[in-house]
Parts: sequence; C-alpha cells; structure tokens
Amino acid sequence: MDLLARREHGRAELSRKLRQRGAAQELIDPALERLAEEGLLNESRYLESYIASRARSGYGPLRIREELSQRGLPRGEIEQALAAADIDWRGQLQEVWRRKFPALPKDARERAQQGRFLSYRGYSMEAINRLFSGRAFDD
Repeated sequence: MDLLARREHGRAELSRKLRQRGAAQELIDPALERLAEEGLLNESRYLESYIASRARSGYGPLRIREELSQRGLPRGEIEQALAAADIDWRGQLQEVWRRKFPALPKDARERAQQGRFLSYRGYSMEAINRLFSGRAFDD
C-alpha cells in the first residue's frame, strides 16, 4: 500500500518491487489480485498517468512506448493508451526543440546534433525532418 500511495504502479513493476523487498511470490500474487479487485491497482490508470508524466517532461511517443515495454506492460495496451492520450505530439516536438535550440540547423553537423537529441527524446525521424524542413505536419 505504501508503494501505491506514492504513485501509480503497473502490476509487473509492483511485483518486482515487492520481490526486491523480500516478499514471497506466493504472497505477492494474491495481494496484487486483491488490490486489482479493490481498484487500487489499475494498469490503464497507470498507463495514462505514466504517459502524461513523461510527455510533460518532453519525451515523445517512441521513447515512452519503449519505457513501458521494458516495464512489462503488454504492447497492445501501450498502443491503446498512446492513441487515447490527448497529446499533440507534433506541437510538443516543436516546443521541446524550441526550448533546446535557438534556430534551425545551419549545416549538416548541427542538423545531426539536433536530430540526435530529438530522436533520443522519442520522436520519429519523419517528424524531425518535417520540423527541420518547415513543412506543415498535415500535408
């Protein structure tokens, strides 16, 4: 309960943390089932919270998707949560870029540097190239 009081957790993440604290697996599974039945452990609420938090921190959908996969969440649920998230990824890409860089890249070296940064943050190369070319996102 102490872990859930601090923030939302996924089932796999909470199970891992409990094992690290010395709890026996035969005690963990029934406890997680009970928490899920009581509505205290909810994967969809966890996905929504995690995506919103990481997006506010400037991370893109590719990075968030990978982080959630590493946390043991099913790919299908991740895709549904990302699609349901009311986040303007293109607008966010522009904002992240504006905060970090003063202007469009002047040469190939700057373009590569800015592209690597944005790619690391989780934005697709297609979106990054559209940003650099100044093309509208919806054409």
